[in-house]
Amino acid sequence: MIDVKDICKRAKQASYELAATSAEKKNAMLAAIASALTEDANLARLAEANAADVEAARRNGREEPFIDRLTLNDKRIATMIEGLKQVQSLPDPVGEIVESRVLPNGLDLKRVRVPLGVIGIIYEARPNVTVDAAALCLKSGNSVVLRGGKDAINSNRVLYNIMRDAIASAGGNGDVVGFIDDPSREASKVMLEQEAYVDVIIPRGGEGLKHFVLDNAAMPVIASAGGNCHTYVERTADLEKAVPVIVNAKVQRPSTCNALEHVIVDRAIAREFLPALYSALKAEGVAVLGTEEVREILPEVELATEQDFYTEFSGYKITFMLVDGVEEAVAFINSHSTNHSDAILSRDKDAVKYFTDRVDSAAVYVNASTRFTDGFEFGLGAEMGISTQKLHARGPIALKELTSVKYVIVGDGQTRK
Repeated sequence: MIDVKDICKRAKQASYELAATSAEKKNAMLAAIASALTEDANLARLAEANAADVEAARRNGREEPFIDRLTLNDKRIATMIEGLKQVQSLPDPVGEIVESRVLPNGLDLKRVRVPLGVIGIIYEARPNVTVDAAALCLKSGNSVVLRGGKDAINSNRVLYNIMRDAIASAGGNGDVVGFIDDPSREASKVMLEQEAYVDVIIPRGGEGLKHFVLDNAAMPVIASAGGNCHTYVERTADLEKAVPVIVNAKVQRPSTCNALEHVIVDRAIAREFLPALYSALKAEGVAVLGTEEVREILPEVELATEQDFYTEFSGYKITFMLVDGVEEAVAFINSHSTNHSDAILSRDKDAVKYFTDRVDSAAVYVNASTRFTDGFEFGLGAEMGISTQKLHARGPIALKELTSVKYVIVGDGQTRK
């Protein structure tokens, strides 16, 4: 029986030492993990564990987008290692002076960036999150308690053991990374009750996981959930560039939260643009759903329901709809999106400004694919997830988002009158 409380308690105790650890030592721990992930013995263990997870997922009838999220291949392991190295190369946020001023009474007041303490992350099928989360927490001076999903339990277990051994080899305390080796909801509930030891929880997965955590957590939550992403093709868009941008946003990796789900097209260009876009998406195996108006132009597409426009498909399916102008597009997006990543394709500066000022999402794109919403792509090394809320972080949750501030006040005998 896993003692969840004890794992969280040991992570808390280790966090005090980690908070005062030098950037050099933290970087040494990250380098040791990266090195360990290149060792043949560790790669063999990981390949065997991941194959077992993938086989079990197929046996349980999981769909291909889910299998894709679960699978670790050479390229994804190389990306994990590159993420570790990028985090290692970034400036240490801990100790940064955010504000400094001398008060009229002579007190020297500084606001200094400090770790949050212990971060718990509950995540689903992606085993790479195990390494990304640990890397970001270590560099930002936080202990982390990992609770992955049941579908990736074998992969996560091996990755955790590799990291713990590597941290110890670099002179660190292995308890700075805790692992809940029990993917049950009961174990998660116990973890969510440990407000004495866990300072913040981050859910990374679908809306169901997000709401489970929000409903049960005794500590603050940074919500990191799914993405119902849109691209609006405004009437002045470069249509030749628009097709490959949309295809990339949909098919480059459709199982991700920043993949495109819904295309909104201005009526003025619909008859010219939709056939070309439909043909390109169909060639990639994407099923298109559309409104009755869309079906007048493309009779072969399936009729979209109202619920379809609220759906994150996470696979080879997309919707088309038509609007009159940017105002209508923005209103539709704000009423249907999950505030993750939305884009406009346009050459009209006024339309672009209206869109970027009013779309209420964490990432708003102009003439680009939504697939770039990612800590690695943003040069942040990795991410704990994409926050779609407004407090305390928004967008990719990286190093600075995993810190808070404290006031350090230095005086010379001042007393308050």
